[in-house]
Amino acid sequence: MENYIVSARKYRPATFDSVVGQKALTTTLKNAILTQKLAHAYLFCGPRGVGKTTCARIFAKTINCLHLTPEGEACNECESCRAFNEQRSFNIHELDAASNNSVEDIRSLIEQVRIPPQIGNYKVYIIDEVHMLSQAAFNAFLKTLEEPPHHAIFILATTEKHKILPTILSRCQIYDFNRISVNDTVEHLLYVAQKENIQVEPEALNVIAQKADGGMRDALSIFDQVVSFTQGNVTYKSVIANLNVLDYEYYFQMTDLILGNKVSDAMMLFNTILSKGFDGSHFITGLGAHFRDLLVSRDQVTLPLLEVSDSVRQRYQEQALRCAPKFLYRAMKLCNDCDLNYRISKNKRLLVELTLIQLAQLTSDDEAPGVGQCPTRALKPIFTKQAATQPSAPAATSSVQQTAPTKPAHVSQSGPASAATQPQQAQSSQHQAPTPESKAENKIPKVKFGNLGVSIKSPHPASTAEKQQPATTTTPATVQEDYIFNEKDLRFYWFEYANLLPVEEAANAGRMKAMTPHLLNDTTFEVMVDNEIVEKYMKDMIPQIQAHLRKQLHNSKITMTVRISTPQELTKAYNRVEQFQMMNQKNPNLQLLREAFGLEFS
Repeated sequence: MENYIVSARKYRPATFDSVVGQKALTTTLKNAILTQKLAHAYLFCGPRGVGKTTCARIFAKTINCLHLTPEGEACNECESCRAFNEQRSFNIHELDAASNNSVEDIRSLIEQVRIPPQIGNYKVYIIDEVHMLSQAAFNAFLKTLEEPPHHAIFILATTEKHKILPTILSRCQIYDFNRISVNDTVEHLLYVAQKENIQVEPEALNVIAQKADGGMRDALSIFDQVVSFTQGNVTYKSVIANLNVLDYEYYFQMTDLILGNKVSDAMMLFNTILSKGFDGSHFITGLGAHFRDLLVSRDQVTLPLLEVSDSVRQRYQEQALRCAPKFLYRAMKLCNDCDLNYRISKNKRLLVELTLIQLAQLTSDDEAPGVGQCPTRALKPIFTKQAATQPSAPAATSSVQQTAPTKPAHVSQSGPASAATQPQQAQSSQHQAPTPESKAENKIPKVKFGNLGVSIKSPHPASTAEKQQPATTTTPATVQEDYIFNEKDLRFYWFEYANLLPVEEAANAGRMKAMTPHLLNDTTFEVMVDNEIVEKYMKDMIPQIQAHLRKQLHNSKITMTVRISTPQELTKAYNRVEQFQMMNQKNPNLQLLREAFGLEFS
């Protein structure tokens, strides 16, 4: 029975030109060999399976070749090349740093470096997964890596460049390998399939290339697996079945349902996907990528970003014409938010279904009657910022004078707000309530008089005769009465003013946020400070603060006072000593505990 060799080893590149997807790096290495400008240390870093170790071996064989070609490639005919191809060359040494990462292994390597090559000009030491070396091994390797013998060249390969010490990086020429594109991977797989006489479909190779995620070794391993499954006839359906990949047909169908606002059908399709064993996170990630592909399909400039076969590319372009850019933007945002919240969600299926409902509402008409396929209204937030920040309290009630019988009053259920709809009757009442402002709901009364016939703003009850007698004088519209407020309202607008201060007054804003105003009476409040310096700053700000509070609270008599707190009053603890003193006042046993154990502040 003939020994089977996997495609990743059988079709491993033997020359720089056969390396896939790393044209810039291979050209640089060939030019360095042709011009005899070789460095003593190289660092090849990049993802797995992109050709780091392969390029290191090709480079080692080429610099020892006795008869280089004009293109800078090895001849594969001289003694050095034959010894390398037959794996009996003594000029190339490979060390796996994952299993040989101790100081003794590096010292053994340093001893071998002293021996010159027997055939060829250089001895090349390839250290794979060099980031696995210990700290002591790195330090033992520094001197030799900086000043090796003229016949020694080190090639370090790693997938995790960030774990390499800066002292090692500074001694090497660094080559960053890129992920291999889908098109390059498909072309190489097609070349391998032709060599092996395997029938393949371009769509199937495209799925394999996307599954490999930029690694050629992974792509060839998946290709061998699929070939074994299909017995030499690789089709798109067979690849989907073998790799358990979610077919793009589901994404096209789901997008059609979303555009048609068919929530029920979309949820049934999602149930079908789950029944086939696919994860909800996999589905929502793929759906977001599908919307992204539709977006790039709309413009010829971004069309090269669509890495699919030509037949599928046409379907993307046709469906993209039915999707507005605004819809695609919002759809991608919803899918991304669902993906971020998927792991922390306890009901993962409900999270995905809610996302599908929101997607189906993006193109729905809110005014259209419901047809049973989608909600008639879009999902909107229940709580708004304004409602969340306003203090909650019962609304102020006030008595409103009855107007003349010749002019009927259209009184609404909103109480005082109906006065705004009666401009003619406002001037015929002697005790007319002022027009409410936009933030009247924030004015919280201290006393609720109920049905005593007393107005909050006019505490003196009116007699029955005054109510029945028509008014002879009118109050000017410009006269405004002072509103009653409480300490909660005061603190709300106090912190509002602190947040409105510019960046240049960040210190004053911080002081205000650390203070809490207290009401002394109906219109006067005070704030306590720790020292005279802060007292001076706050007194300078009194006019501006008073003006802001009087405007927001609709009270022209608001007065602010500042005083320094006494030692007996509770002040803010700024360090650990002050915190301990405050705690000790509440519990004197803490001092005994400190003395018993000899504790000190760190």
